[in-house]
Amino acid sequence: MSDPVFKIGSLPVYGDLILSPMDGFSDLPFRSVCRGLGSALSYTEFINALDILQCHPFVDEKLAFLPEERPVVFQVFDSEPERLLEVALRLQEHGPDVMDVNMGCSARTVSGRGAGAGLLREPAKIARIFSLLSRALEVPVTGKIRLGWDDKSRNYLEVARAVEENGGKLIAVHARTRQQGYTGQADWQAIGEVKAAVSIPVLGNGDVRTVADVERMKALTGCDGVMIGRAAIGNPWIFSRLDRQEVTGEQVRLVIERHLQKMLSFYGERRGLVLFRKHANQYLTASGLSSELRRAILTTSSADEFLSLVQQAL
Repeated sequence: MSDPVFKIGSLPVYGDLILSPMDGFSDLPFRSVCRGLGSALSYTEFINALDILQCHPFVDEKLAFLPEERPVVFQVFDSEPERLLEVALRLQEHGPDVMDVNMGCSARTVSGRGAGAGLLREPAKIARIFSLLSRALEVPVTGKIRLGWDDKSRNYLEVARAVEENGGKLIAVHARTRQQGYTGQADWQAIGEVKAAVSIPVLGNGDVRTVADVERMKALTGCDGVMIGRAAIGNPWIFSRLDRQEVTGEQVRLVIERHLQKMLSFYGERRGLVLFRKHANQYLTASGLSSELRRAILTTSSADEFLSLVQQAL
């Protein structure tokens, strides 16, 4: 086996492209598709600490993973250090390779209560979280951040240092502020500043849409790896360093079939097909289908008919 690209503590990682954790998308079926095409780590969808404590019925789905997905990263969010510690200790029993603290979610329901990107307003609390978790857990602890709460409080270097100085083993940087959400332009220069400020691995995230973007980000920032989110929906081949226009119709069909079968197996036939539609829509957007055929594919309630229509189309 070749040498690892970087290490999270002592854990080797054998690739530089990683599927970003995305609520509603980074489930086991999609993660495993991306992992098979080259994603080097499997981050779960973010897990609400309160859902763990309250035994939310869908938590088990978020925690499920396949052996071939390893290394697996559980991403958790909350606003309180002691509660995060309690939940992280419970989550560790499920066997992840890494525990990640979400400090980047910009949704008001998360950041508005001081979790996710809301933590960026309290670097001292971030330091306490990482101090508690890194001392108590047997797996490495990492974090995903944004550049700050807004343009007036871009404190990413302070936050990055707080993560490293308190035992964090990797930091992923979405190069936007909480205020930006997913608008405007990602500031890749800031990723390079974080990379220069810390000695732990740094992942860059934001506005990576093509293979050329990957190489530009790495060259500009020196980051150890590139995290890809929205651009991977409909183009998981980006983890094989293929842009969407380079993917053949046969490749698209095979991955659609594989992904759908994983969804049906994981969620059951009815729910799996419904949940797959958002992926199918993206897979088919670049395929040049007529609007009638695309509509028929996306509205059928039969998995067999879905596959038959896709085979005709591709």
